[in-house]
Amino acid sequence: MKASQFNLADLGWTSFYSNQLSAEDVRLYRPGRVMAVHRGMIEVLGEALEGAISSVISEPRGPEDRPTVGDWLLIDPNDRRVVRILDRASLFKRPAPGDSHRLQLIAANVDRLFIVTSCNQDFSVGRIERYLVLAREVGVQPVIVLTKADLADEPDRFLAAALVLTPEVEIVNGRDPISAARLLERCRSGETIALVGSSGVGKSTLINTLRGSDSIATQAVREADGKGRHTTTVREMHRLDHGALSNGWLVDTPGMRELQLSDAAAGVAEVFSDIAAMTLECRFTNCTHAAEPDCAVQAAIANGSLGRGRLDRWRKLTSEETANTAKLSPRRTRAEKPKKRI
Repeated sequence: MKASQFNLADLGWTSFYSNQLSAEDVRLYRPGRVMAVHRGMIEVLGEALEGAISSVISEPRGPEDRPTVGDWLLIDPNDRRVVRILDRASLFKRPAPGDSHRLQLIAANVDRLFIVTSCNQDFSVGRIERYLVLAREVGVQPVIVLTKADLADEPDRFLAAALVLTPEVEIVNGRDPISAARLLERCRSGETIALVGSSGVGKSTLINTLRGSDSIATQAVREADGKGRHTTTVREMHRLDHGALSNGWLVDTPGMRELQLSDAAAGVAEVFSDIAAMTLECRFTNCTHAAEPDCAVQAAIANGSLGRGRLDRWRKLTSEETANTAKLSPRRTRAEKPKKRI
């Protein structure tokens, strides 16, 4: 991609970002968007600005103050130094795998989230609920995309299970341009769509089909368990070029089987709004929904209006979110503490 091909609006620039710039910022610096993230380096694209630069921020303020794919940066054109990250319209993040005290940034300034899962052993209601929580927490519209429908004996069974979670569901054959084309209606010009899901569900294949290209490497899954290897190793933005129909951006992310949650209490409450409403009807405000009298949650279990599996998943996510948020809070507090002036 060449900088001369795009103006800022093509890259997703809106008044949300321009309103953050002072007259001095406009005079001295240039905005650029992070197209890909590598170790210690990022690929940036903007008007008269492109190429690899260091990901180091001049004055980092906290654990979230490092560039991730989709970020808008202010860059000094003289020395290609990153001056600052502009405030994000949205940010997907998670506790780092193997280290719940460290935060991993997934993608920023995303307009819509495609939760990709295949019609096979990978399909997991619990995992989809986690991604829905992630989307609801940051105010981004989620769409469940069911792939490999052509390989499933009963694809309608997976479709029915997904529709219980959200009405926003698409079922596609990721290798068929005609089947995948329905997704283009959800990829408006200038908007950014992030694809998340486990390895092997067909994210890279789907992006290749939507772009009319085979530039992204793909791998087959193991037939025994339907699991795939990590094909995508970097987070990267890919351009859609379908004229007036769609000129948006797709973000491919490495497969994630482990998705711990933190700072997502509002997202949990929204995805499990049925249970949240029931808890307000319990006799006791501190009800544990186990053995207390007049517990609305247990009453719903008894009359069949609430499945025990969903209650167990709500308990697990609530407990996990609370614990992970507590682990990250001390580090965030220390990082954001003002330095003493000498």
